[in-house]
Amino acid sequence: MFGEFIKRLTAPQPARLPDADARLALTALLVRVARSDGYYAEAEKAQIDAAMSQRYGLDGPAMEELRAQAEVLEAEAPDTVRFTRAIKDAVGYEDRLGVIEALWGVVLADGERAKEEDALLRLVSSLLGVEDMDSNLARKRVEASL
Repeated sequence: MFGEFIKRLTAPQPARLPDADARLALTALLVRVARSDGYYAEAEKAQIDAAMSQRYGLDGPAMEELRAQAEVLEAEAPDTVRFTRAIKDAVGYEDRLGVIEALWGVVLADGERAKEEDALLRLVSSLLGVEDMDSNLARKRVEASL
């Protein structure tokens, strides 16, 4: 289903993604983090929907379609590095901090911080070029808002 999209993500020198593709890659990354502990909770799905709705102004049916596509893409995509490279190339540092906040929101949505989620978030933060201190501050902002 997403063969061409995955091919573009895995190209040696991928082109900058159009906004719709960057949105899909970001949502798939959120899904990947949510699934990383082996349990994809309804609270995590709701947090993904809320983050993408806030970020892109999507409503119920449009958000549900985006998340459904992202779930398929996440299952078909080979690795996390391609997602993060596409997102890093598509957005500036300040916006990447927003991505990290959205990822922490998903990790914390079910009330548990699984070691698999923590490990993946550390990797993703590094691959996005976000400093550890900035990621930690993003986590604290999310925790304060819960």
